[in-house]
Amino acid sequence: MDRVPGLSVRLKLTLSYAGFLMLAGALLLAAVWVFLLRYVPDGWPGLLGVAPNRYLLLSTFAPAAAVVLAFLLVFGLVGGWILAGRMLAPLARITDATRKAANGSLSHRIQLEGRKDEFRELADAFDAMLVRLEAHVAEQRRFAANASHELRTPLAISQALLDVARNDLTQDPGELVDRLHAVNARAIDLTEALLVLSRADQRSFTRESVDLSLVVEEATETLLPLAEKRGVTIDTSTDITPAIGSPALLLQMTTNLVHNAIVHNLPEQGTVWVRTSVHPKTVVLTVENTGEKLAPQLVSTLVAPFQRGTERIRTDHAGVGLGLAIVKSITQAHDGTLTLTPRPAGGLRVTVRLPAAPPHTGR
Repeated sequence: MDRVPGLSVRLKLTLSYAGFLMLAGALLLAAVWVFLLRYVPDGWPGLLGVAPNRYLLLSTFAPAAAVVLAFLLVFGLVGGWILAGRMLAPLARITDATRKAANGSLSHRIQLEGRKDEFRELADAFDAMLVRLEAHVAEQRRFAANASHELRTPLAISQALLDVARNDLTQDPGELVDRLHAVNARAIDLTEALLVLSRADQRSFTRESVDLSLVVEEATETLLPLAEKRGVTIDTSTDITPAIGSPALLLQMTTNLVHNAIVHNLPEQGTVWVRTSVHPKTVVLTVENTGEKLAPQLVSTLVAPFQRGTERIRTDHAGVGLGLAIVKSITQAHDGTLTLTPRPAGGLRVTVRLPAAPPHTGR
């Protein structure tokens, strides 16, 4: 980027240093005159010798003062230029790193040495920002690749079914329609999940008072037929839980958690526990379920987009691999924390902590 014509910061600092040095020298010489020379008696030298007087001292002092001021001017300009260059050197490194980041190179780090002054703090903050930005960009690239792959799969299946139907006119059209309907429904679910995830990441929602206990009640009532179909019992225990956020997103978060707990449960006689509680500064939503024992290493990866457990089987309710990723994004968008813990007896415990609403905004 071309710099706008004008004095550079280094030249401005150099002129400032030289100007202050000249001013200090002039004030010092003026002080000598005011407090010393003005008290010397005025008069001409006598015939028998030279007597010190104001005129003689002034005629001797003035040229010397001019030489001193000229020396201070040169010294101030040269010394100020060198000093300003040393002071601005860290800023030049930060500027260079900024240009590289603007050109797409996020792996560069400033790593400024020396004592921890303002420039060092700025450089460290910039390095930390580059680390987060690089990780975010890498995550977005992985997400885009995974999303493209997931969207391509139902489209490829639909194309294959249509090709088979076109080449085999004896095939039952009803069966083809049913299979196309299932594939299309999966593509729609994935697209809607991507839209919810994008909305949560952008935090483009209005915050209002929400009672999590009512959200849990609505989510469990919606998923009760699915739980009964799979032989899963839902056990809820909720208190009035005032929070601040988007009712739609918090409902989506709770629905995803309960749905995940129902689908990934024991084949029969499974149980899901849903709890809400209130603390001085936070509200807590806990969803637990029975199921197979999970390794801690696997649990730590379940919130990644399109991540599924090793034994998960695609069924009509298997999801698209974005359930817990959406929960994580919604939780972070509400300034909360998400914790996943494997249960010793099998299954998963998910804990969501959100900031509590002020007392006057609760139900």
